[in-house]
Amino acid sequence: MSWIALKMLTGNRGKYLGIILGIGFASLLIAQQASIFCGLMLQTSGQIRDIQGADIWVMDPNVQFSDDIKPMSENDLYRVRGVSGVSWAVRLFKGLTRSRLEDGNFQQTILLGLDDATLVGAPPRMLLGNILDLRKPNAVIMDIEGYKLLWPKEEPRIGKRFEMHDKVAEIVGICRASRTFQTFPVVYTRYTQALEFVPPERKVLSFVLAQGSPDLSVTEVCQRIQEQTGLRAVTGMQFEWITMMYFMRKTGIPFNFGITVALGFIVGTAIAAQTFYLFTIENIKQYGALKAMGAGNWSLMTMILLQALLVSFIGFSLGIGGATAFGMYANATGSRLAFYMPMEVFIGTGLAVGAISILSSLLSMQRVMVVEPAVVFQG
Repeated sequence: MSWIALKMLTGNRGKYLGIILGIGFASLLIAQQASIFCGLMLQTSGQIRDIQGADIWVMDPNVQFSDDIKPMSENDLYRVRGVSGVSWAVRLFKGLTRSRLEDGNFQQTILLGLDDATLVGAPPRMLLGNILDLRKPNAVIMDIEGYKLLWPKEEPRIGKRFEMHDKVAEIVGICRASRTFQTFPVVYTRYTQALEFVPPERKVLSFVLAQGSPDLSVTEVCQRIQEQTGLRAVTGMQFEWITMMYFMRKTGIPFNFGITVALGFIVGTAIAAQTFYLFTIENIKQYGALKAMGAGNWSLMTMILLQALLVSFIGFSLGIGGATAFGMYANATGSRLAFYMPMEVFIGTGLAVGAISILSSLLSMQRVMVVEPAVVFQG
């Protein structure tokens, strides 16, 4: 019976390919849009992952996401250092500043000020220069994507200069940083140097990076910091989720991508169901003949389900392959497209395609179950 079902399916090449293309398009759209959404969410928290060397982020209790800077006083740093279970704690400055280039153009820039003594949070992947060169006067390190944005016609090199807050900054290194949601250049420098690149304020401390004692869990240290200082203390992973959840709750990004994914599911179901039903109507006499020879409804339903699963598997493979090819292009060097396909997207797309195959076959099953064997003798 399985062999007969496959021969019936592939007998009409046009409808056979039409079902596969419909399901393939649906799986491509679902996987691609879901992966782009995941990529965008990762961009919102990319700078948190780039700041390595500390397990704990301490911030003002009202901070909602990584770019929602609520400055703290220097006393907060010493209060965190005084908490039992904290091995060390250092400063971190983060802010937006305006850079002025040699040709007079201006560009918004993300400025990160690292602790002068330890340089905790320095970029993990250097392409040119050395992190220790940040100790030089007016020294900064810029990410490669930001450099190409500011000077698209030049090869990246050390020694390039620009101004921030009427102060000259000299690039002593080029690094590779995670893509940012705002697509602004990312500039690293020392904490005290960063304060010269921004307008003066009474409070300038953005975050405190801390490390707990080895004999205590990170969660317990965070709880102690919050109880003794009144500040918010979270792990890097928790801060990433806080940031991503803010963008999911406060922006229309999930809703917009959800509409596209739903449309892909609906279109795929409609195309597959219509084509599959027409395919069944064309072969109704064959099903009647099988009934006349003793085949029961369960056997015929198994044949239809086998046909649906086969075209779904082929369509899913084509769609996932197309989405993966798009992802390879999106993640190529120099591309600013956001794309990330975790296992959850792969599994979710497979479940959606499975649901499409079942829904598209239900109408055909109902038609086959009521067919009479005598239909084979009708003209």
